Amino acid sequence: MSHTLIESIQTVIVDLPTIRPHKLAMHTMQQQTLVIIRVRCSDGIEGIGESTTIGGLAYGNESPESIKTNIDSHLGPLLLGQDAANINAAMLRLDKAAKGNTFAKSGLESALLDAQGKRLGLPVSELLGGRVRDSLEVAWTLASGDTARDVAEAEQMLDIRRHRLFKLKIGANEVNADLKHVIAIKKALGERASVRVDVNQYWDESQAIRACQMLGDNGIDLIEQPISRINRAGQVRLNQRSPAPIMADESIESVEDAFSLAADGAASIFALKIAKNGGPRAVLRTAQIAEAAGIALYGGTMLEGAIGTLASAHAFVTLNTLTWGTELFGPLLLTEEIVTEAPVYRDFQLEVPRTPGLGLTLDEERLAFFSRK
Repeated sequence: MSHTLIESIQTVIVDLPTIRPHKLAMHTMQQQTLVIIRVRCSDGIEGIGESTTIGGLAYGNESPESIKTNIDSHLGPLLLGQDAANINAAMLRLDKAAKGNTFAKSGLESALLDAQGKRLGLPVSELLGGRVRDSLEVAWTLASGDTARDVAEAEQMLDIRRHRLFKLKIGANEVNADLKHVIAIKKALGERASVRVDVNQYWDESQAIRACQMLGDNGIDLIEQPISRINRAGQVRLNQRSPAPIMADESIESVEDAFSLAADGAASIFALKIAKNGGPRAVLRTAQIAEAAGIALYGGTMLEGAIGTLASAHAFVTLNTLTWGTELFGPLLLTEEIVTEAPVYRDFQLEVPRTPGLGLTLDEERLAFFSRK
């Protein structure tokens, strides 16, 4: 029996401009950098994947440059000559040979899934168990830091029916200033929108105790990673006393982390990110742990471009319940695209293609133009 083999793996770093600076607690993005992965197989089919970080090493252990180097020098060579259709065996081979590197592994798994979907004439969602919906509600991050500007931006998104879930990046400023900012935005939007906050670990527990109480009392729907992922006992205490549910994000750097958090009762919502779990298949294992423990789900993002966003979306549409929606708005933050047809957002939803693979085709000219030389 002949197998379709992986013949070559190519990576390229792409720098794309954003519509505005995107301010996080630990970093302000002036552009977004993607690592695009192309896996070519012996049957002539090419799969595409994406590995993207936020703020390089300011966020996590991998940067675009390290992702490219590790795929080119270590992970990619391990896959050459392997069965392109056996994605499970390919990823187990990588996990055995290399610890961590979940961002790089996620991009490779996405590319293998894309190729297999094209090979079988199926969308990636069907390879992951089968979709139960065709679209996903998408939140928008208000990250200017200016209250009036953020309110105006949210009003515009409501008017054009693009978003009604809004997340605010806080933590870099003095706590009382951040609270005043968030509460004013919630008051302006009222019941027309859900307002959430992401602290990116920037509070200590003493600050978080009072802040979480105030946010919950003023109608904020969820609080993402208010304190350090290392302070597990503090996360448990906050989850028990906060009137608004606590969502774990940075705390989940692997499927094993998800199990430990669930066992400890450290969060009532999990943010699902394919990049931090090691791929679309891995993130569904985290989702299964959460569902078994009665923990709600939220489809997270690393602000990927179209390829990474749809790789996440194909996994998320297979989930029975996404109580808190998703934040797969990465492509909307970019002013340029490297695919021939951009993802479709309408009526507060991201539509997930039913065409084979991820449902995307690279624009070779645009890819070459934005590739880092």
